[in-house]
Amino acid sequence: MTDNEQQVAGLILAAGGGRRLGGRPKALLEHHGHPLVEHAVGVLRAAGCTRVHVVLGASAAAVRERARLDDCVLVDNPEWEQGMGTSLRAGLGSLAGTGVRAALVSLVDQPGIGAEAVARVLGAYDGESALVSAAYDGVRGHPVLFGAAHWAGIAETATGDQGARGYLKEHASAVRLVECGDVARPYDIDTEADLVHLE
Repeated sequence: MTDNEQQVAGLILAAGGGRRLGGRPKALLEHHGHPLVEHAVGVLRAAGCTRVHVVLGASAAAVRERARLDDCVLVDNPEWEQGMGTSLRAGLGSLAGTGVRAALVSLVDQPGIGAEAVARVLGAYDGESALVSAAYDGVRGHPVLFGAAHWAGIAETATGDQGARGYLKEHASAVRLVECGDVARPYDIDTEADLVHLE
């Protein structure tokens, strides 16, 4: 196990209620015969994350029942309806005191981003002050790696559906972009039309 694998935890934001999908929780959408949240965990593990925390919100009980999330730390976010920012805060909070030095954050509804892209971002980790983001044709996207030195600042500014966007904008000069456009497609599963991406 490399230092990166021990020091960086995977953090999956999977609390969304799928409002534009008729209220179907995104974590339970099927992809290759498994719930999306299972797929997302598999991607992080294949990329080298041995510790994975999953933030649940919408239909959390059903997700726990139907998805195989063995060996993951499940984090409930009772405020999930207020937006992704609350899930990011809950997820980072769950890592406090674990000895982990960075969080690699991925979204449950981006199945076009696989282990190769995640491994590239993980490979750029270089300590607690790291700020690393996947980029697609030079444009910042997910996953994003936050060194522990940034967690308090991110938690303070993560509101609504913005997540860490404001914090990353403010610290743009410190963000290391890792191009992943050649190995991943960063689409979201947000609407009925997007369901064509699921297999």
